[in-house]
Amino acid sequence: MLNKYPLWKTLMVLFIVAIGALYALPNKYGEDPAVQISGKRGVEANAQTLGSVKTLLDKEDISFLSIVLEQGQVLVRFSDTNVQLKARDLIDAALDDTYSVAINLTPATPDWLASIGGTPMKLGLDLSGGVSFLMEVNMAEAIAKAEKSLIDDFRSSLRDEKIRYRTVKESASDGIDIVFRDAESLAAAEDFLSDKNNDLLFSDNTDTLTLTAVMTEQKLKETREYALQQNITIIRNRVNAIGVAEPLVQRQGQKHIVIELPGIQDTSKAKEILNATATIEFRMVDQDGDLGSALNGRVPASSQLLEDADGRPSLVKKRVMLTGDHIVDAGSSFDENGRSQVNISLDSAGGTKFSNATKKNIGKPMASIFIEYKPTDKKDADGNTIFKKHEEIISIATIQARLGKEFRITGSDSPAEAHNLALLLRAGALVAPIQIVEERAVGPSLGKENVALGFQAILFGFGLVFIFMLIYYRAFGLVANAALLSNLVLIVGVMSLIPGATLTLPGMAGIVLTVGMAVDANVLIFERIREELREKGKSVQQAIHQGYDSAFSTILDANITTLIAALILYAVGTGPIKGFAITLSIGILTSMFTSIIGTRTIVNAVWGGKRLEKLSI
Repeated sequence: MLNKYPLWKTLMVLFIVAIGALYALPNKYGEDPAVQISGKRGVEANAQTLGSVKTLLDKEDISFLSIVLEQGQVLVRFSDTNVQLKARDLIDAALDDTYSVAINLTPATPDWLASIGGTPMKLGLDLSGGVSFLMEVNMAEAIAKAEKSLIDDFRSSLRDEKIRYRTVKESASDGIDIVFRDAESLAAAEDFLSDKNNDLLFSDNTDTLTLTAVMTEQKLKETREYALQQNITIIRNRVNAIGVAEPLVQRQGQKHIVIELPGIQDTSKAKEILNATATIEFRMVDQDGDLGSALNGRVPASSQLLEDADGRPSLVKKRVMLTGDHIVDAGSSFDENGRSQVNISLDSAGGTKFSNATKKNIGKPMASIFIEYKPTDKKDADGNTIFKKHEEIISIATIQARLGKEFRITGSDSPAEAHNLALLLRAGALVAPIQIVEERAVGPSLGKENVALGFQAILFGFGLVFIFMLIYYRAFGLVANAALLSNLVLIVGVMSLIPGATLTLPGMAGIVLTVGMAVDANVLIFERIREELREKGKSVQQAIHQGYDSAFSTILDANITTLIAALILYAVGTGPIKGFAITLSIGILTSMFTSIIGTRTIVNAVWGGKRLEKLSI
């Protein structure tokens, strides 16, 4: 029968709209101001912490919506931000430095809705508020680290080629100096290393039997670019690991990184994670050196005096067997004695290097060294912050067998400390130290104002369109308005469901734009139906059928070209432009569904298959 859908198709359309409405529902509940109490450096909040916080709030007569302990953190929800800020200051003053007290916004979605994956739409920095950091990568440290790696490579290569040398060290000016025992070894090494390293410039000094290697400009440029890109990737991994909703991490210029964290009201935890330059090194313990002499200042040239967390000193070799750059995965667990341990997996190059190093040292003690770079108040000649290197021994263990791509280290004081160390190692060590050069906070009041104004624009646009469609198309105008409302619900539902979708102020403009596009599709259909009704000899049912069929190709072409433009904007744009492109793309797809299939379903259900003499259009 003409203009009649089978029942299954009608039910399918209703089901899609119902699912969209279900996942749009969490946005109705909004978010609660909350205070989050978490431990620093491996400490976990527990039931005692929760009890202390609850007692403190009750004593000061500060009301709260709920207080829970989950995943080693205490979360307290409040009714408004004024109470939230007062509680934060009170809790922060009462707890010691072991805990970090941060304020944030927590979704107030009911448990039954959250259990099926219902979450509110993620809001960008311009709507939800948050913090923005401008971070600078210390390129001098990146180049120094690359030169240190070259020193290790030169030593290994020359030993493998059986070319004898005295020492390999950093040059007094730039580059690396390799000092040899005789001119013959110098010549052989120059031929061998220059063939193997095309991105280095070599020069020799026969008087001092020294071969100097300097990076080319291209190599320096590649090193800086690698440091910047790797730091961006690592920072993005760290931010994702702590659960910040849709962060923005992107480069700015030659040595800066912009980081925007929507929904974050307190910067302490974010700065702790972003500034962390933790990595790990494995070195052999110096068994030949005298620890007593080293404590008195007479440290062997090839060794270094380091301490563990309890202040116990040990003498370890300066030569690094393996660095954290080769770590591809890390996780925490317990060994057979119930002690916390970190399980480490290496890449193929790291596995080979570590296997060769441990093969020669079975039965000897090896130290696992935790390394952090902490910024100081001093600046270098280029204006970069000078970082102080802090090294601490995690554990010293005897190598029982040849180690490969997978092994474990022990020595963590608690499961939480092992977990945090694994997280940092898994996220990666920063290739070069970074520092925050600018910090900007966007207050939540600005976000609320933007949200209110944005929704006013959407509602105002919808209202005008609703009135126009009702007056101009009468009964069919009601159908178009129902499709517009369904379109808005589907956009919000899809934006809430997709993990990568974030609503920004430009995204709201995209929603308003899709309203116009959806109406445009209905106008094309309804005007085509009117044209068909004017032709003599055609029934109402034929006019409806021809109107939808004839307008479909025009609507499809217009929407596809707009979708292509949106995809290009997403590919080349950044920040708000991407937000606009995502919202526009989703709106195009949902508007095509509601304006063509949705309205056709309603029209078929109300007017389809009936003998009609006229149509209210």
